[in-house]
Amino acid sequence: MAQQDLHTLLRSLRVWAPETTELRPFDPDTAPPTPLALFTNWFAAAVAAGQPEPHTMSLATVDEEGRPDVRIVMLHGADADGWSFASHATSRKGRALSAHPYAALAFYWPVLGRQIRVRGPVTSAPSEESQADLHARSTGALAAALTGRQSEELSSLEELRRVSEGAWERARENPGEPSPTWTLYRLHPETVEFFQGDADRRHVRLEYRSTEFGWRRVLLWP
Repeated sequence: MAQQDLHTLLRSLRVWAPETTELRPFDPDTAPPTPLALFTNWFAAAVAAGQPEPHTMSLATVDEEGRPDVRIVMLHGADADGWSFASHATSRKGRALSAHPYAALAFYWPVLGRQIRVRGPVTSAPSEESQADLHARSTGALAAALTGRQSEELSSLEELRRVSEGAWERARENPGEPSPTWTLYRLHPETVEFFQGDADRRHVRLEYRSTEFGWRRVLLWP
């Protein structure tokens, strides 16, 4: 098979094709006073529109040496305490958050041409709450947590298979088994930006900024 030319392939692609994307009007004057309310509305709309895996998000951190990193994680919840996700405290992201407890999240829902960006400080939930979050998830999630060693070097896929099979057995036999390093993190938003794409490139960007008097809303140039 001939190697595909990357430049040609990129030029052939289209963003927000009408047959796959519905660019809905967004009037920021009608937006609710808090970002959580708008996030909840937009998340429900993404689910209803058939967006695959709308609960996945990009998590950006800065490591111990000040170098940025980003990966896809799962949203565990969003409430008055912040946007939550989880990982091992000993993982690469866990170590980064320990060194610099500040992060950014990004959601992208192409079926509606929408994205949401959240930035702010991050705190760790108490161990009891972190374990309760883990045990409320699937057997597979617990098995993965019990496998542990996240971000460490792996000698072979055979080693992964062997350790994972043992973790699956433990998870099935004891669904309440703790994973001591599993940590629930909460990002407390300082800014939350809502982006609605527009076919004429007049994209609407509404940013909520936390102040001592509550949330302030501003529009941003696209």
